[in-house]
Amino acid sequence: MRADARKNRDHLLAVAGTAITEQGVDVSMRDIARRADVGLATLLRHYPTREALLEALLRTSFDELTATAEALETSNSPEDALVSWLRDCVAWTTEYRGVTVLMAAAIEDAESALHASCVTLRAAGARLLTRAQAEGAARTDVDGTDLFALVAALAWLSDQPSLAPRADHLFDVVASAIMTNAASTNTGGAPLRARS
Repeated sequence: MRADARKNRDHLLAVAGTAITEQGVDVSMRDIARRADVGLATLLRHYPTREALLEALLRTSFDELTATAEALETSNSPEDALVSWLRDCVAWTTEYRGVTVLMAAAIEDAESALHASCVTLRAAGARLLTRAQAEGAARTDVDGTDLFALVAALAWLSDQPSLAPRADHLFDVVASAIMTNAASTNTGGAPLRARS
């Protein structure tokens, strides 16, 4: 890809990221094009669907969360690795309003542009969970699908104005319910609420 084309794509992604952070995943493609100061046809030439735009925007974050899981798997205790990754994943999903709904749908739809990234992300969390279970640090009646659903539920809590102030507390409650050693789940990590 030529340098100017890459610059244009990067600009569109940056503008789309800001728009989705502010208005959610249902922001219109027309609004994104207007904000980027390009015609709708230009945006659609690069990203023919909203899902294609979201996949390009989210792929880097999915890759980073997957890499984080791999790093935690070798550098932290199974318990700390799982709780830390879960906190990072929930915090990231609160950045883009409505993304958890898309992720939940994409995981079930093999034709979705987001499917492969979501499956990879779920598998990364499942590996951390399995490792914690093997060490006796996590409940054995929870699987990767449950963990993925809990990420979505915790992200949803952070997006509710009346519940957002309780998001960190509720994260600790959920993490304590997953882990067999509840005292170690309060990792003191960064707050879950990414947006103001």
